[in-house]
Amino acid sequence: MPVTAIQSFFQKEAASGIILMFTAALAMIIANSPLSPWYDLLLDVPVVIAVGSFEIAKPLLLWINDGLMALFFFLVGLELKREFLEGNLSEPGQITLPAVGAIGGMAIPALCYAYFNYDSPEALNGWAIPTATDIAFALGILAIIGSKVPLQLKVFLTSLAIFDDLGAIIIIALFYTEQLSALSLIVSAVALAILFGLNKKNVTSTSPYIFIGVVLWVAVLKSGVHATLAGVFLAFFIPMKGKDDEPSPLKSLEHNLHSTVAFIVLPIFAFANAGISLAGVGVDQVMSPVPLGIIVGLVVGKQLGVFGFCFIAIKLGLAKLPEQVNWQLLYGVALLCGVGFTMSLFIGSLAFEQSPDSPMFQDRLGIVIGSLTSGLAGYLVIRNAVKRLS
Repeated sequence: MPVTAIQSFFQKEAASGIILMFTAALAMIIANSPLSPWYDLLLDVPVVIAVGSFEIAKPLLLWINDGLMALFFFLVGLELKREFLEGNLSEPGQITLPAVGAIGGMAIPALCYAYFNYDSPEALNGWAIPTATDIAFALGILAIIGSKVPLQLKVFLTSLAIFDDLGAIIIIALFYTEQLSALSLIVSAVALAILFGLNKKNVTSTSPYIFIGVVLWVAVLKSGVHATLAGVFLAFFIPMKGKDDEPSPLKSLEHNLHSTVAFIVLPIFAFANAGISLAGVGVDQVMSPVPLGIIVGLVVGKQLGVFGFCFIAIKLGLAKLPEQVNWQLLYGVALLCGVGFTMSLFIGSLAFEQSPDSPMFQDRLGIVIGSLTSGLAGYLVIRNAVKRLS
C-alpha cells in the first residue's frame, strides 16, 4: 500500500476514533440522565424481518451487534486478506514483531483476568474481553498528539491490531459458539461452496458474492455460530485481482465500505453499548472480580504482554525496532493497546447474557475504566517521547 494510501487510512481511522469517543461519551451522559429509560427502550425495540413462516426477530441492540457488526467484520476480513497478499504483512520480516506483540497482548491480559475470576465459571467466560485492541480509538489518540508521531509507529500499531483482530475472530469462532443447528450449518456449507466456486471461476462482479453472503449470514445466524463470522468468511472469497484492466474487487469494496463502517457502523455500536448507568457505583463495584480483572488485563496485562514479548523478540534477534521508533514509543504503543473498547464490548456481549443480574454490566464498567486509563497513559508517554525527538 503506497504511503499516500496509508496516510489516508490513518486519517479516516483517527477521525473515526474521535467520533467513537464522542458517541461513547454521549451514551454515558444519556444513560445517567433522565433520558435513560428512553435509551433503554430504544435498544429494546423489537425488529422483525419475516418471509412467509421464516422470520428473524431481535431487539434493536442485537440487530446492531449481530447485523451491523457483520459488516465491520467483513471489512476486517478484506483488510486481512489484502495485508497478507500485498500489504504490510506480505513479507516475513514485517510480520514477526507485530505478531509476537499481538500474541503477548492477548495471552497476558487473559491470564490477568483469569487470576481474578478463576473460581466463578460464569465470570471466567469473559476471559477474552481484555485481549482486544480498538485500533480506531488508538489511532484517534495518536491523531490528538499530532503529525510528529512517526508513520512507522502507526504502521506497527495497525499491523499489531490486524493480528489482534485475527485472534479475536479465532476466539469468537472457538469459544463463543452456542448450541449448533445441523440444518443451518449445511446451508452455510453450501453457501461457502458456492462462494468458493465463484472465486475459482474468477467471477469479479461483487453482486453474486454479496447475495450469497447475505444467505450465509442468515444461515450462520441460525446455526449457533456467531453471525459476524459470516462477514469474515465472505471477505476471504472476494477476488483480489480484476479481469484485464478492471480495478481490484477487494480493494474497491474495502474503499467503499471503509467510511461507512468508520463513521456509521462503529459509532452506532459504541452508542448502543457504552451507555452505563453509574448510579450506585462505588469502589466495591469497581473492585469486584469482573471489572477488576478487565481493568488489570487492559492496563497492566496489555503493556506487559505487548512490550514484554516485543522486547524479548528484539533481544533474541527475531525482530528489530521499526525505523524512527525507540523503546519509549514502543512502550507508549503497548499502553495504547490497552484501549479495548469496541472489540472488548463486543466480546463482552457474547460472553455474558443480557440480564440485569449478569456480569455484562460489570464488564462495561471495567472496559471503560481500563480503556480510559490505558489511553491516557499511552497518550502521555508518546507525547513525551515525540517532544524529545523534535
